[in-house]
Amino acid sequence: MSSRPTSATNAVDSATPPTRTALIWTALVLVYLLWGSTYLGIRVAVESLPPLISAAMRFAAAAVVLAVVLRVRRGPGALRVPPRRVGSAALIGVLLLAGGNGLVVLAESGPAGTAVPSGVAALLVATVPLLVVLLRTVGGDRPRPWTFAGVTLGFAGLVVLVLPREGVDGVPVAGALTVVAAAASWSVGSYLSGRIRMPADPFVATVYEMTAGAAVLALVGVARGELRGFSFAEVTGRSWAALAYLMVAGSLVAFTAYVWLLAHAPISLVSTYAYVNPVVAVVLGALFVAEPITSQVLLGGAIIVVGVAVVVSTERPRRSPPPAVEGTAGEPAGR
Repeated sequence: MSSRPTSATNAVDSATPPTRTALIWTALVLVYLLWGSTYLGIRVAVESLPPLISAAMRFAAAAVVLAVVLRVRRGPGALRVPPRRVGSAALIGVLLLAGGNGLVVLAESGPAGTAVPSGVAALLVATVPLLVVLLRTVGGDRPRPWTFAGVTLGFAGLVVLVLPREGVDGVPVAGALTVVAAAASWSVGSYLSGRIRMPADPFVATVYEMTAGAAVLALVGVARGELRGFSFAEVTGRSWAALAYLMVAGSLVAFTAYVWLLAHAPISLVSTYAYVNPVVAVVLGALFVAEPITSQVLLGGAIIVVGVAVVVSTERPRRSPPPAVEGTAGEPAGR
């Protein structure tokens, strides 16, 4: 996302097809709502499932389903991609899923007093937009001042939202640092995905990303001894249901939508999911575990919405990619 003159930006905005804009917003809403619910889903799944092994099962199953769908709909060559681009997708998958998601799962697992509450995890993950903007700046981009203002405002709203429920001093330090490391890994993966040569089709890219992420999660989980003494017979129906939900809603639907957004919308716009997810978590907490929605929560939610609006208004959807001149058919050069 190199900076462009204002006149060029206006021309691009005016040329954005309404259908494409609708697709971008549909994908954003899916990421907003479904990923907001995954914090609760993860917490329930790790009650009786090994954390990293369950995450590996989640992404492996989603990868298989998506690969089968692509194979059936597009034929034998649906997943055929140059090896270097498979490697790129694998790298992004490790950063996003093994690093980003896997560390969050670890942070939310364990006994009370050790595990990070889901709401606090959502707050810490909200550092993603800040880190992404920092990466863009270091990489030579010049985000608009209002982008910085919106990101800062959104983060302030998250602080207001979470403080009434969890004080900073009550957050396990090791778990909090683990979530911050997860946010950093996710930010780097999101940033690099638009700057290295990836498979042209985001759905194909998702298959390779989830496969690589699942493989690394499984290896690390086995190395940590998560399968020692573990029995599938001891897993509760509640945890199985949560894992199934994470597989379908969190991985197959929301992650695929996220990957598509990374290829079709500004990264600062995509990253606004980190503002909305905690709001969804608060609503789910009120509905399912009777958590009160206080005036402070309402105020924090209002500030978050304003922060999202600021970023959305300053980060418009990018124009459609130009015709390919090299690489995989349909993929623009330099991608």
